[in-house]
Amino acid sequence: MAKPETTDRRVAVFDLDGTLADTSADLIAAANATFAEAGRPGPLDLLADRSLAFAGGRAMLREGFARLDGMVEPAQVDRLYPRLLALYGQGLRVETELYEGAEAALRSLGAAGWILAVCTNKPHALAARLLEALGLGGRFAALLGADTLDVRKPDPRHLLETVARAGGRAGRAVLVGDTATDREAARAAGMPCVLVGFGPEGAAVARLEPEAVLEHYDALPALLDRLLPRDGGGWSGRRESNPRL
Repeated sequence: MAKPETTDRRVAVFDLDGTLADTSADLIAAANATFAEAGRPGPLDLLADRSLAFAGGRAMLREGFARLDGMVEPAQVDRLYPRLLALYGQGLRVETELYEGAEAALRSLGAAGWILAVCTNKPHALAARLLEALGLGGRFAALLGADTLDVRKPDPRHLLETVARAGGRAGRAVLVGDTATDREAARAAGMPCVLVGFGPEGAAVARLEPEAVLEHYDALPALLDRLLPRDGGGWSGRRESNPRL
C-alpha cells in the first residue's frame, strides 16, 4: 500500500476495543458459544471478565480451558480460535456501542484539522466491519489491524506504520488507548499516550503513568490540543499537570 505524502498535521491514533467502543459483551458471547459448540459449558462471565475480553480471543480461550480443565493445551486453543473469530463476526454489533461522546469527539477533532487513524490488535477485516457497523467507516485515514503487518502492539512498528500510512509523523502524533499494551507501544514509539478511564481497567490505568487519563470523550479535543498544540512543534515529553481529565 502506497503511503501518502507526509504532512505536519497532527495525528490522533485510536485503539478500538475498550477505547472507542465497549465490545466486551459480544467478544465474551463468541467465546462462550465456541465452548458450547465443543460441548463445554461457557466459562466466561459478561461482567467479571470484561478486561479478559479485551486481551483477545486466544486469551479468552486459554482462560476458559484453565477454568474448565485446570490446564491449557495450546493445540486446543489453536483449533478453536478460527471458530471463535467466525462466531464473533456473526454477532459483532449485538451489544457493542461507542463510548459516550466518542463520535462527537471524532467530529470535533476532524473539524480542527486532526488526521484520525486506528491501530488495533483486532484482525483487520473484523475491525473494518465493526467501524462500518458503528457508523465510522469513512472517518479514519488509516486502519491497521493485528494481521496488517507481521508485528502488532506493543511493538512500536505497528503504531509508527499507522501514523505513516495516515500521512503523519511520530513527532506530531498521539495514541488514545486503554491498556498497558497501548502504553508500552506509545512509549516505545516516542509518542504521548492518553488512556481512557472508562475502559476495561477503569481508574486503575493511572498506574501506567500515561500522559493523561481521559474521564469522558467531551474532554478529548482540548486535552489533545494541550499535548500537541496546533502551531507547536513536536511533543514536549511532559505529562498533563492534571493527568485525569
